[in-house]
Amino acid sequence: MNTLKINDQKRKNKKFDIPSNIVLPSSVDWRTKGYVTPVKNQGQCGSCWAFSTTGSLEGQHAKISKNLISLSEQQLVDCSTNYGNYGCEGGLIDPSFQYIKDNNGIDSEDSYPYEAKDSNCRFNIKNVVTNVTDFVDIKSQSEIDLQYALATVGPIAVAIDANHDSFRFYSSGVYSEASCSTTLLDFSLLAVGYDTTKDNLDYYILKNQWTTKWGNQGYVWMSRNKDNQCGIATMASYPLV
Repeated sequence: MNTLKINDQKRKNKKFDIPSNIVLPSSVDWRTKGYVTPVKNQGQCGSCWAFSTTGSLEGQHAKISKNLISLSEQQLVDCSTNYGNYGCEGGLIDPSFQYIKDNNGIDSEDSYPYEAKDSNCRFNIKNVVTNVTDFVDIKSQSEIDLQYALATVGPIAVAIDANHDSFRFYSSGVYSEASCSTTLLDFSLLAVGYDTTKDNLDYYILKNQWTTKWGNQGYVWMSRNKDNQCGIATMASYPLV
């Protein structure tokens, strides 16, 4: 279900600055560092935005604490409606970070498990794993900024235009869709790295939440350095912890 909600508000949050004296590595994969939880399953609920939010926060928490803990998407579905999110009908990533910040934390997946449906908010402060102190937006449509962020920060929440059969039925290889939009984004995922194939095709490693039966064990290789393919760099952000 492709239900990332796009609004017309300009992004006014902290901006990512490319670090000085950093050489961009040829490849990055945060899975090898233990910053990425296993592929999940959003089911028949338009909660992609919640999974991107938790995924990026899981990575930052693991980076700081050296402890990878799955966070509760269901809490975001149930509890963040006052921040412009609509549960299984869609939502946005930055407002979700803001909710976690204002709420003083997010519970673990174990304590507040995913149900793939809208329910009453059952947040329990005793089960908080981590909090968000702020969040950072990456320069819109700048793939170079996105790649530097991926190389230096960790997993990044991203959004794309996924409203194509070629994406729904993707199974392997580097994904490219000629009719993809760079602005009409409807789906969010987690960028966990990037690399280049033996045939010199650049790609991002994106974690989806449609189980490991979809795509490349639950992942898609999105074309990189190809004119912001499907809007991969249009609306990327990450939390600070």
